[in-house]
Amino acid sequence: MNWIEISLIADDELCESIADVLSRHIPQGVAIESTAIEVDPDDEGRPIGPLKVRGFMPDDDQVNATREKIERDLFYLNMIRPIPQPTYTKVADADWTELWKEHYKPIRVGKRLIVVPVWLKPELDSNDVPVYMDPGMAFGTGTHPTTQLCLALIEDHIKPNDNVLDVGCGSGILSIAAAKLSASSVLAIDIDSAAVHATNENANANGVAAKITAQLGSLSNIQLPTSNFNLTIANILARVIIKLLDEEGLANTIQRNGILILSGILEEQADNVIAALDKHGLKVIDKRQSGEWIGIAAGR
Repeated sequence: MNWIEISLIADDELCESIADVLSRHIPQGVAIESTAIEVDPDDEGRPIGPLKVRGFMPDDDQVNATREKIERDLFYLNMIRPIPQPTYTKVADADWTELWKEHYKPIRVGKRLIVVPVWLKPELDSNDVPVYMDPGMAFGTGTHPTTQLCLALIEDHIKPNDNVLDVGCGSGILSIAAAKLSASSVLAIDIDSAAVHATNENANANGVAAKITAQLGSLSNIQLPTSNFNLTIANILARVIIKLLDEEGLANTIQRNGILILSGILEEQADNVIAALDKHGLKVIDKRQSGEWIGIAAGR
């Protein structure tokens, strides 16, 4: 069966009413989607601008009758407040549970790392280090510039048999990359239990579960080794990085010759982060940029 997509773009005050009208005649469900995202210095972003309301109805012998009912109800809504005309688009039948996977391809990062969707088996060069991830999961899948900056910095600064701390491990992608490159052990911590679960699952899928210990907690309430780490990674928000440096001893997690890798920093926030590093005796040894995002490697 083919389908007809009906969609309207309206402000947030109207979209709920429009969705209610469509849902009366489209039992398969109606979606409300943002049309733009604004980057917030204290978060990854928030939806702005108008919203799109859309649903799908079967392109069968009842489609014209369904369309008439929808437009009749929208007409009454339009009498209360003007709304745009709906757009109708024919859509071929598809397995929606699989179709989204077509948009994901392996992502090369740095010289050797390659982030691979778990269902793909690409041809790899002998020097490639694949990190298998599920883009259907939350917490980080290698597509965001902050993650890619971290991955490239890890690849260039990790040394054989380093012990690594991953603060705010999310999906575990950075821990897995470190383990696959040359780390002897990785402690991955996060304040979200779902992130700890995801890290363990992904570590198993990549065959490095023996190297990675994922624990629930933060720097302030988790028991860390007294020997400190060769490499600490924190891909989180700039304000959180500064707080961890000032209040929770992030700078003290690395050994005298250790390296601290930071990302999640917008360009206009970089000077504040560098000032916080300097206050705690750390100097920038590598700084990289991707779009508006900054990645930093620092040492004593």
